[in-house]
Amino acid sequence: MRHWLSFDPSRRGFLGAGLLAAGGAVLTAKNAAGQSGHGAGHQATPAAGATGYPDHRAAHGAMITIGDVDSERNGFDPTAMLTDWDTGTLSTMPDGRRLRTFEVTAEDKEIEIAPGVMFPAWTYNGRVPGPALRAVEGERLRIVFKNNASHPHSMHFHGIHAARMDGIPGAGLINPGEEFVYEFDAKPFGCHLYHCHALPLARHIHKGMYGLFVIDPDPTRHPDQADVARSRLLGAPENAEWQEMAMVMNAFDTTFDGENEFYACNTIAHCYAKKPIKVIRNRPVRIYLVNVTEFDPINSFHLHANFFDYFDQGTTLTPTLKTVDLIVQCQAQRGILEFSFKEHETGLYMFHAHQSEFTELGWMGMFDVVEAVS
Repeated sequence: MRHWLSFDPSRRGFLGAGLLAAGGAVLTAKNAAGQSGHGAGHQATPAAGATGYPDHRAAHGAMITIGDVDSERNGFDPTAMLTDWDTGTLSTMPDGRRLRTFEVTAEDKEIEIAPGVMFPAWTYNGRVPGPALRAVEGERLRIVFKNNASHPHSMHFHGIHAARMDGIPGAGLINPGEEFVYEFDAKPFGCHLYHCHALPLARHIHKGMYGLFVIDPDPTRHPDQADVARSRLLGAPENAEWQEMAMVMNAFDTTFDGENEFYACNTIAHCYAKKPIKVIRNRPVRIYLVNVTEFDPINSFHLHANFFDYFDQGTTLTPTLKTVDLIVQCQAQRGILEFSFKEHETGLYMFHAHQSEFTELGWMGMFDVVEAVS
């Protein structure tokens, strides 16, 4: 039988056909939350504010989720996540080395990823992404992992460690109700990640079992670039001037058909569009960025009206790319972005994925550049 529809009725084909105005109603019915779009006939976007949105919400044609997510119910706030580093507990080993201990628990938890859209997540410490773990190069790390969830889980760290600490079946994958202790040295320095390595891998990652893992450089190990290393060392005076942020690019397949319906940075669709990130104009910005988007080959980060230096994997103290405004990352790729608004006027500056579909489905935000935080 001949198909009477001239376009692919899947979500991707539907968006590609340019029918997002009608699609808004479909998404509302399907996912219990709508996204505003252009009017019928693709009329010109109304003047800022005429849509009923604050001016900055109309900046992308008012393509934004409607309503607000209950962060208190979720148990995590994407704004707080930006600077919520888990530095564990410090102690001293018999040989005088520093031991940094983290406690992480796996648990099943329903979270709200967009207004009215609930997702049955698998979490580390009750949040998606999991806690942003941060240590210092050369320390001994001990991660006490407890599985209070309903499926076998693990923690696989992108770093250097023994095979028995790899977080794969037979080496740190544990059943519900069990506990495992991962222990290894913090190396190399850089911007890394951890995630569950249970099978099926795509399902365990997509459901929310991932997090940022940062190892700061030890300045004493890098005498030729000690000042740069100290600028990355959390708690150092040179680090205090930097506005550092943890950003995890992720997405959610709410219909479990292998295609994502919502995209985000730190889980909540359009969270930084609705609540722009305040940045002090005269202080430099450093972003620890990781892509953990499942079901799409790449994700990207584009900064409006500015350029940045990029440190791929974060394992060097000199940029691997200089003066760029866009980078792409495959899944598990990560890096450090450094930039400044010192020469800019104050105002709202957009950042987003440069796949338009990702932007319209949640992965877009704003930096609110100010003279000082009020």
